[in-house]
This record gives sequence, structure tokens and C-alpha cells, in this order.
Amino acid sequence: MKEEKTTKKHRGWVIFKRITGVVLILIFLAVAAAGALVGYLSLREYKPGDIEAVTVEGEGGKTVRFGEEITVLTFNTGYGALDAGEDFFMDGGSGVNADSVEQVNANIAGISGIISEVDADVVFLQEVDRDSNRSKHVDQAEIYAGLEADDSFAYATNFRCDFIPYPIPPIGKVEAGLVTLSKFQTLEAERIALPTTYTWPVRVAQLKRCLLLERIPIHNSDKQLVIVNLHLEAYDDGEAKIAQTQELANVLKSEYEKGNYCIAGGDFNQFLPSVDEDRYPVINEEYFQAKVLDGSLFGSDWNFLADDSVPTARLLNQPYDPSDSSTQYYMLDGFITSPNVSVNLVQTLDEGFEYSDHNPMLLNVTLIGEENIEESEE
Repeated sequence: MKEEKTTKKHRGWVIFKRITGVVLILIFLAVAAAGALVGYLSLREYKPGDIEAVTVEGEGGKTVRFGEEITVLTFNTGYGALDAGEDFFMDGGSGVNADSVEQVNANIAGISGIISEVDADVVFLQEVDRDSNRSKHVDQAEIYAGLEADDSFAYATNFRCDFIPYPIPPIGKVEAGLVTLSKFQTLEAERIALPTTYTWPVRVAQLKRCLLLERIPIHNSDKQLVIVNLHLEAYDDGEAKIAQTQELANVLKSEYEKGNYCIAGGDFNQFLPSVDEDRYPVINEEYFQAKVLDGSLFGSDWNFLADDSVPTARLLNQPYDPSDSSTQYYMLDGFITSPNVSVNLVQTLDEGFEYSDHNPMLLNVTLIGEENIEESEE
């Protein structure tokens, strides 16, 4: 009997060691696989230069003239996957990727319809995917580029990663960026890198934020209209947004000091100083909270433009329900223009978040003639 107990105990110990060994092997393999993935992604990390030339396709047949109205539309398109029926895991929801190609195509068609109907001179688009698992690899930039045959098209990458391993299911491959469409002739375009606070290894799977800057000649003038498409940091501790806003201010002030005319627009992921924050109070402090952009970085007389009568963004913790009092709204989108730009209209277009988690915003401005600027300074 004693020998039988000893044998059972020995067998139990052998089984335990085998299970432990298998578990240790599995842990080792998992760690090795994770290390290999991080190593691969690190080698493949997208590392753009501080300033890179951007190819502009198409010429744009319209001319910028003093005293004539210019319309600009900005729209964060939510990569064609964040329509009214969606939520998102980073906002407290569970959604990760688009449900189907049909869903993405329907949203892109809806957004394209808005762009065509507004028919703005310049269109700033953010979160435009070219080859991403999250949007079923639909080349959205190509679709937008084909909307108007005479418009110019520029694209700047701000998100490129072969495989993003989180959450479950993972996001996977992402290739996305900013798109600017313009009816005006463009002299040149640049991708200007923005600073980040992310460090390795988290940095390899994060966005590489940038400005998409274009220079447009002005009729009978040696000055230029400088347009800047942007999408600043979202889910950081606030330091990256501050640094990126400072870089934006540096770029715009430098151009204005040359006598150029500046229009910057996009998703600031902040309230502009002109916005009444009380319109969009924080409902749940556990979720994303927008701070106020520091207007003092730009100096006096700059225009911070947003129509806060209609929200431009919603929290994606749940599908959109306008009747739900707990729905969190934001004013994250808008424009900044230099003092030599006269503002005629700024209007948020209420599209009910049908095709994206953002509403578009329209701006109408006029460039103040150089002789009028000189008179106002006397």
C-alpha cells in the first residue's frame, strides 16, 4: 500500500513537472514572439524627416485674388468606419475595425457627397486611409482625389505601421494620412513633422503627426497664400498637444512675418479660444477631455474660428443617439487665420454624425489687399 502511494505521488510529481515545463515553454515562446514582433516593427518603423516634399497631383485652375472670397472645408472623415452606428475601444466602446467593405464604401460615398455639394475652394480631410485593415483596405485617398477632375490633390502620411497588435482583435496594418484638395494652383507642398512624447517601443505603433502645408500664388503679388491641414494629438497627457501647437504657431508666424497669408484648419483635439466651453460640459471624467488651445502662442490679432452652435465631434463610447442626454459632444475642429485674412463666415455643418464621428466645418474668408494692410497699420 505504501509503495502504491509512493508511486502515485511520483506520477503526480512527474505530471506536474511536465505541465510546468509546457507552461514555461509556452511563456517563453510568447515572450520570444512578442520580442520578435517588437523587433520587426522597430526595424520597419515609419521615420519621416522633419520636412519632406509632397507631390501635388493636378494643377487646379483657379487663381487667388485680393478681395475675392475663398471657401475652405475641414472634415475629419473617421477613416470611413466611424459612422453613427459605431463606437471605439479608445473612447470606452468596444469597436476596433469596420464591419464590412460595404460600410466603408457607403460612408466614403456620403462624405464625398457632402464635399461635392459644398464645393469649397480648399478641402482639408483628416483620417484618410489608403491601405488599412481597420477600413478593409479601401484606398479612400484615391476616391477623394477623383471627385473633381480640375482640383489638385496632396497626401501626407501620418500613420504607418505594418501591424498594430492591440486590442483583441488587433487593429492590424494601418496606412493613413491627411488629404488636401484645392481648386487653386499650388507652387509646392510640404510635410512638416510634429513633435511627439511617445517613446520606444510604444512609439512604433503610434501616429507620426504632421502638418500638410501648401503654397499658393496670389495674383499680382509676390506674397503667397499658405494653407495648412492638421490633425493634432488625441490620447496623450496633454504635453504632445502643447508641443505640436507650439510648432504650428512657429510655422504660421514665420510665414506671416514674410508677408504671406495663412489659413490653418483641421482637428485640433482642443477647444479653440473662441469656443464657449460651457456649451459642451464634461459628462463623464473617465473619458477623453478636451483642453483649450493656448492662443497666446500665436501673438495678438490672430483669428481662432469655430462655430460652436453645433458640435464637431462626439465621444465614441457608444453608437450615436441624439436623444441620449449622456452623449458627450466636443468642439475639436476649426480654423486659425493670420491677421491679414478677413473672415466672412464660419459654419459647422450639422450632418448628424451620419458618416463620421465628426461634423465638417466651412470657412469663408477674403485676403486683405496689401495696400489695405499698409493703410490699417498707419
